Amino acid sequence: MEKSWKDIAESVKRGKATQSLPTSINDVRDKYFNGESLNEKELKALSRFDNYRIWYLNSAQGEWEFHQRYEELQAKANLSPFSDFLSEKYDLPTQ
Repeated sequence: MEKSWKDIAESVKRGKATQSLPTSINDVRDKYFNGESLNEKELKALSRFDNYRIWYLNSAQGEWEFHQRYEELQAKANLSPFSDFLSEKYDLPTQ
């Protein structure tokens, strides 16, 4: 079972991260910008994350909430396995 981004962040914060971090959405993005080819799952996860990020930030009710959500998304993008973004939760209708 993979750890959630919150569990990983807490382990890193406490200096108790004993295993390597999962491949994150930011790792996939770096791979893309480095000209490396992405597989179908990586492309789908990247697309879903980008669409979700825009929707989630735009739905914030005020500046404070926007900043809280922005920081949350930064943590998820750096610490969550990219495969989390293949979940139906992140499959938003295109606008």
